[in-house]
Amino acid sequence: MTGWQTLLVHDIADVPALLDDSVKLVVTGHSHKPLIDWRGDTLYLNPGSAGRRRFKLPVTLALLEVGADSMEPTLVQLVD
Repeated sequence: MTGWQTLLVHDIADVPALLDDSVKLVVTGHSHKPLIDWRGDTLYLNPGSAGRRRFKLPVTLALLEVGADSMEPTLVQLVD
């Protein structure tokens, strides 16, 4: 993603406590819990799980619309 510093980690616990200010997007997984969380000007995104249902969590994926000056995340529920 040109222009957007991104950190991709399996578990949110692996995100450094002192995250560099240049990182604007953090993508995690592990928990399978869908999450869109803005922390200041950094987006934390967990798309959830698009496979079989796990732990009574929703079946979801994430869409991320990226522009030159903005990011617009959306969670999409795949199964009711």
